[in-house]
Amino acid sequence: MLVMRQNSFAKWALVLLLLVLTSNFLLYRSPLSSLVIPEETFWVVTGSLIDFAFVAPLLMLAAFRLSLKHFAGFVAGGFVLARFIIPSLYFEPFTFLFYIGIGLEAVVLFAELAFLGLLLYHIPAIVRAIKEKAESPLFTLLPTAYERIKPNLLVNVILSESLIFYYAFCSWKKKPAEGPNLISLHKNSSAIAFYIMLIHAIVIETIGLHWWLHDKSLVLSIVLLILNIYSVVYFVGEIQALRLNPLKITDKKLYVSLGLSKRMTVPLEAIAQLHWGAKADKETLSFIAKDFVEPEPQVIIEFKEPQEAILFFGRTKKVSHIALTVDHPAKLKELLGQG
Repeated sequence: MLVMRQNSFAKWALVLLLLVLTSNFLLYRSPLSSLVIPEETFWVVTGSLIDFAFVAPLLMLAAFRLSLKHFAGFVAGGFVLARFIIPSLYFEPFTFLFYIGIGLEAVVLFAELAFLGLLLYHIPAIVRAIKEKAESPLFTLLPTAYERIKPNLLVNVILSESLIFYYAFCSWKKKPAEGPNLISLHKNSSAIAFYIMLIHAIVIETIGLHWWLHDKSLVLSIVLLILNIYSVVYFVGEIQALRLNPLKITDKKLYVSLGLSKRMTVPLEAIAQLHWGAKADKETLSFIAKDFVEPEPQVIIEFKEPQEAILFFGRTKKVSHIALTVDHPAKLKELLGQG
């Protein structure tokens, strides 16, 4: 998953990237192309290839945090994309670059599949290690896996998907934990009712829309059916993750999550200040259960320095503040030493 850089130039880089791609597309695929492109096309096509294979990847690098492997993948992808945008007549002298791009993409794909194979090899050991730990798989799966394999985009996605299916299908025998150091976030909200309502809406929409689309486009109806089934599985997993993972303070650490979509582990010593009754700004990461009326945060926790949060599909984000609304705020004050 691409993580955008947190600076103003990243947004300008995205604008420039869109401008580069759009201008090249219009150059070759607009009604005015025959009037704009000169008879000698060698240098025009060369300039476009530089745009696709070097300028565009560099702008991607400026906008997002990319590894060397991902950057190489974008360079190779630029040659492949150029082949489909530049007409064959103009691209013919550069056909070898297309095959170089395909080769580089194959190398990158092989590297990703190698990571996947390595993950599959280590799965038994990862499962054993998680069972030995007292913490929830929501917090332990990624760190345990990364003790054995290097962090990787494909691995992130697969592990995050495995959490969805674990909570949707394998967690029904578990009961929500209770204890003096645990506080739920959802019981005073309509979060679970909200997700159940969404599941009902998806099921009803699936039956009606699939029946209507089946005769018009079988492929489209099957694709929508698969997407809707996945959505139901995700929301069931979200409900279970929300129920089974209350806020916990133990071993001088704060463990907080909101379903499958976001979670954090923060040392208590990293907390700079607690702002009770304060308003959240757009940079504040919210751990507030969904409700039919958007609730106000009970407390804003400010950190001494940005802490890492894990978001959907294993994406990470550094945050300086989080907003909390819990079912027992007095208990939270006590656990945080302000009771």
